[in-house]
Amino acid sequence: MEWDRLFEDLEDQIASGWEAERAALDAENERLRIARLELRTRLTALAAEGCVATAVLADATPVRGRLRAVGADWTAVQPHESAGLSLLPEHAVELWSLDHGALLASGVATEPLSPLRERMTFGFVLRDLARRRRGVTLRTRTGALLTGTIDRAGADHLDLALHDAGAPRRAQAVTGFRVVPFASILAVGTDVPPPGVP
Repeated sequence: MEWDRLFEDLEDQIASGWEAERAALDAENERLRIARLELRTRLTALAAEGCVATAVLADATPVRGRLRAVGADWTAVQPHESAGLSLLPEHAVELWSLDHGALLASGVATEPLSPLRERMTFGFVLRDLARRRRGVTLRTRTGALLTGTIDRAGADHLDLALHDAGAPRRAQAVTGFRVVPFASILAVGTDVPPPGVP
């Protein structure tokens, strides 16, 4: 009987040791997975779920709404107070504020961006808006709000024809022109979805 009890104790110790080792390995694997997790991947998971979050821009402006899409270097947010979208370049967002459930959900493994979405850079989306001739509102780092139509979008800048919001771009309505570096743009508000945004 004593030998049986001794062997049972040894089996329990070995099983406990294996369980502790497996738990330690699982914890280490999770730490390694999190260490490789990119913000864009987390934002993609949030957009897939249609989560609501607040992006705080570099000028402290909050943009709260439903995440709609993520591109190579931008995120599309549909603000609650608007039917349009705000395109936020990656460099413009200081932080994302979201509830704990969404925070945890964003860390779950998700599919990477499709090869097509990987090629949809901020410039690509702006060139599409220029092609569609839709009105936009640009928020710059200095806090300026510029309304008008994007005439052209280059590799790192755009040409904006200034006119009243909601008005079509007509020569007589244009009040001026601005060349705006992408690095100066904090948000682009539009009422038309960019390519790849449902």
